[in-house]
This record gives sequence, structure tokens and C-alpha cells, in this order.
Amino acid sequence: MRIDKEPIINIGIMSAPTLNVTFYGLYHRSVGGAPVTGDMVADLCQAPTTYTPANPETCSFELHDVTIGIGFHWERRESQRFRGALTLLPDEANPGHIIAVNSIGLEEYLKSVISSEMSATASRSLLMAHAVVSRSWLTRQLLDRGKHTCTEKGGWKHTTLPDGREVDELVKWYDREDHTQFDVCADDHCQRYQGITRQTRREVAQAVEETRGEMLTYLGDVCDARFSKCCGGISERFENCWEDDPKEYLTHVADHDGGSVFCDTSDPDILSQVLNDYDRENSDFFKWEVRYTAARLSELLKCRSGIDFGEIKSLTPLETTHAGHIVRLLIEGSRHTAVVGKELEIRRWLSESHLRSSIFKVERDNEGNFILKGRGWGHGVGMCQIGAAVMGNKGYDYRSILHHYFPKAEIATLYI
Repeated sequence: MRIDKEPIINIGIMSAPTLNVTFYGLYHRSVGGAPVTGDMVADLCQAPTTYTPANPETCSFELHDVTIGIGFHWERRESQRFRGALTLLPDEANPGHIIAVNSIGLEEYLKSVISSEMSATASRSLLMAHAVVSRSWLTRQLLDRGKHTCTEKGGWKHTTLPDGREVDELVKWYDREDHTQFDVCADDHCQRYQGITRQTRREVAQAVEETRGEMLTYLGDVCDARFSKCCGGISERFENCWEDDPKEYLTHVADHDGGSVFCDTSDPDILSQVLNDYDRENSDFFKWEVRYTAARLSELLKCRSGIDFGEIKSLTPLETTHAGHIVRLLIEGSRHTAVVGKELEIRRWLSESHLRSSIFKVERDNEGNFILKGRGWGHGVGMCQIGAAVMGNKGYDYRSILHHYFPKAEIATLYI
């Protein structure tokens, strides 16, 4: 397939009752009034309005108090600066709020994404590989627009345990739904996009420019390419994390070349290529451990699931994938017993934010505490960012990295 020209992407940055904006350079308003520059406080009286830069190459705007990492352990607020146009819209989902939407070309968008998802200091090979993966994912989402209807899928059912007991089971997964007022959001729900805030090196722009229009394809279609921080040694299949729709290019891949596991590294120089400062606040990337008292685990599960399990008796994996991810977990308590899956719902229930991954073993110590010993960070599907960083450090070029993690996909230029 071919795409006629580079798409313009509309990214939802934030929603709030009022927005504090600083314009650097001259911006023209779509609705009356003189051009603007400098500081502005926007509310519903300014929406809907589009602010277009007089000079797209030199003008930029800054949004203050943008929340990033929503629902994760690194959640925080920061100011972020963007190029392109700014549109203010009444938030249909939150009456009284306005949405800030940034419109910019796909290639400029990618220069921010690969600096936001990782560090701008990543190797040339990794930057180029990530540009292709992120471009492929976004284009697939745009092509499938209208097909994504709900971010939460699945539900409760009755299931029979191996010992014959009948219990409730929740099978739930989360994927991107179609945003109604913009194409993608700026947070981890879609792809991290933090404007030009972290675009600090020319190498980032070069990686995007040198792969312009390149995407992963399978049987002529653009791939729904995925990536995670650390696969834990072997990548996961698509259907084990999301809907039961296997994708041949998203399958189990051993993360090594016959030697040690690529993503099993503690090299600070390599990790700094992949992980931004807030990602490095915890050092347990490949192997990790979490401990809970029985009382704390009961309290946590009640808070996160809404179910009062009572005293937790056991956590037992019922189904584990070839990559090691638990996708069905039996939770037995004094008041309630249930099965939960898929992997992200397990991670949500067993952490105040999200457990690093669902690759873990459950142990009990002499005091009755629960010890979860795991590995990996994220769902593990597609490209492993830390593994790809190690490959780049070993001298692999970006095409070799892509063929390693997507062995059945091809690289094609779909627009110039």
C-alpha cells in the first residue's frame, strides 16, 4: 500500500478548567482579535479557537502543569513546549474543562515521541528503529480509526477450577480506544509525546528524517507495532495481552543472539539511552521483588479490585505463557475466591500503580508475607527498548534490530 502524503496528527495534550499558555513568537487566532504572543490564561470563553504560528520553524508554545505518567508510579506535572498549532476545545467528556490539542506533521511528532519514550541520547540505531516502530503503530491506529470503541474489554464469567470448584473469573484487557476530539493522546495510553521539551539532540531529528515514511508491514498492511521497556528475556504474543486476534509479526522472540539476554543489563550508559530521569528512579529493570504482608495484600486487593477477599490464603498462577507472563491468576481469600486476567489487570490489582510485569513467582516467608519475584517491565510485546539499546551498543543497525523483534515483518517506505 501507499499513503499519499505525510499525515497531520492531532494530539490531545491536557484537559483542565483553565490552561496557562506561553506563546513564543507570533500566533494568529482563528476567531477574532489581534495575534497573540506571551502569556495567556485560557478558559471556556476562548474555546473553540485555533492558534496558528506565524513561522512554524521558530514559533512555539508552552503549556504549564501538564500531567504525565497518569496512573503510573512516575505520575507528575511539568511544563512542556510544542511546535505547530494549538486548538482549544470544550471537553465533551468533562464539562467545564477545555482540551489543548496540538496539530503537527507526523514526522515532527515522531521527533518528540522517540525522545519522550526514551532518552534523546539513545544510539543512532535505536533512534531509527524506534522511529519506524512508532510511525507504524500510529499509522495503523489512523487507518483503523472507527474500529476502536472501548478501552476496557472483557468481563466477568464463571469458570471451573482444576479441582472442580466453580468461581468467578474476570478476563479484562486495555487497549487504545478512538479519541473523539483528537487522534491520539500525549501520555502512555497512546505514546509519550512531550513536544520539544526533550528534543535536545540533532541525532533525534536525523533518525526520523533518515527513515522518513518507513514502516513495518506484513502481507502488504501496516503493522500494529508495539514496544515495551524490558521484555524480561523473551517477547510476548499480542493475543496474550489484548484481544484474541493473533498477529503473526507479534510473537515470541528470544531476546539474545545465542549469548546473554540483551535486556539483562545494568550498564548505566546503556540504560541512560533508553530511560528518562523519572524512569531511572527505580533500578529494578530486569529483575525485581515486591513484598506484602498478608494484611497489606488484602487491603490492596480490596482497594484495586473492589472485592473484599478477606485474608489472602494464596496466589496461584493458572495459566502462564511461553514468555512467562501470568495471564490467569487464582486469588483465594477467606471471604472470596476469584480468577483474574489478562496480564495488565493482574498488574493493576497487585500494585498501587502497576506491577512491573506479570512475569513473577509467588513465595511465602516464615512470617506469612507474600513475596513476588519477577522480571521485565511492561507487556513485553514487540520491540524491547532496553534489549534494542543493547543491540545498538553491540553494533547492530536499525534494520537488524527491527528484523530481530519483528521477524515476519518487512520494512517499506509508504510516503516520501
